[in-house]
Amino acid sequence: MACSFSTSTVVSSTPTPKPLAAPLAPQSLSVSRAPLAASSPLRLAAATRSARTSPFVARAGGVDDLPLVGNKAPDFAAEAVFDQEFINVKLSDYIGKKYVILFFYPLDFTFVCPTEITAFSDRHDEFEKINTQVLGVSIDSVFSHLAWVQTDRKSGGLGDLKYPLISDVTKSISKSFGVLIPDQGIALRGLFIIDKEGVIQHSTINNLAIGRSVDETMRTLQALQYVQENPDEVCPAGWKPGEKSMKPDPKGSKEYFAAI
Repeated sequence: MACSFSTSTVVSSTPTPKPLAAPLAPQSLSVSRAPLAASSPLRLAAATRSARTSPFVARAGGVDDLPLVGNKAPDFAAEAVFDQEFINVKLSDYIGKKYVILFFYPLDFTFVCPTEITAFSDRHDEFEKINTQVLGVSIDSVFSHLAWVQTDRKSGGLGDLKYPLISDVTKSISKSFGVLIPDQGIALRGLFIIDKEGVIQHSTINNLAIGRSVDETMRTLQALQYVQENPDEVCPAGWKPGEKSMKPDPKGSKEYFAAI
């Protein structure tokens, strides 16, 4: 089965995750090798520092509310492959520590998917420098992930990756992030940028045949980090670090437009 499926089979419904009784507490390690713990999706109201100080940041209501952007990311604990080993990854372990790029892809041993996965790996050091963890997810088993990592790139494999590939065999993670195609049992190409408070600040979802841009993911992440550090400013279209930002008021915006 290839990643370039017919677009006519895509279902656009967004299943709602079941909430936990209480949020999962952050752990001491971002990638754990301890036994896998049970976990259910969790979606809470956003409450970041930047959201409290800026009226230009979305704050969704609470449990079961849409959109995902502005809410805390659904938590999960899952098995993954990293550095040729099986490990356990828990999303809430990163809270208070790192930004997270969480991206979903349809299937191992396909065509568009390895171009994205290796592209993120090749840029991993750049993400690491700005305190960001990359995580890839598909519905394949860890055994499939391991076999793909152990396959050379020239043969359609991934080679060694610099970040974990998570196994979502139960499809619960894909479902909680609203990217699961129920009648195909695979995920759309969803990508989520999650801040250090665990709040989803950006999401994109591509159909199966369309690969994503690491450059645009990086640019969006940098813009997010900038406005969180400068909550009285906003980033105009195509903004990159070092370029002029904008004050979101009548006078400040005129200063921006007069300068460009």
